[in-house]
Amino acid sequence: QVQLVESGGGLVQTGGSLRLSCAPSGRTFGSYIMTWFRQAPGKEREFVAGINRSGRVTSYADPVKGRFTIARDNAKNTVYLQMNSLKSEDTAVYYCAADGRMITITRSENTYEYWGQGTQVTVSS
Repeated sequence: QVQLVESGGGLVQTGGSLRLSCAPSGRTFGSYIMTWFRQAPGKEREFVAGINRSGRVTSYADPVKGRFTIARDNAKNTVYLQMNSLKSEDTAVYYCAADGRMITITRSENTYEYWGQGTQVTVSS
């Protein structure tokens, strides 16, 4: 069983930055594909970014390309989501998700086995 704990959310003004962190439990962090999803009020949860096991391959949703960066430090058992140039439409609960079975990053939430509890990100204009 893997437990994911997110941190780093908060309130920020439009154009500002935040960095989210996700620290899975267990010793096999490097064997999981890691992703970030988000869910805004009244909307379905959506894929934001994903990173493969080595950290060499990343994938981003179109709305965040060029503004968000996902990275992982396998030595520290942590995955990060650096969010720059934040917009009001980025306001959502952000979730970290992990899966050790897949070969590549997928954008469907149904394929991820482990989820964090979520962290709120609010961007004020």
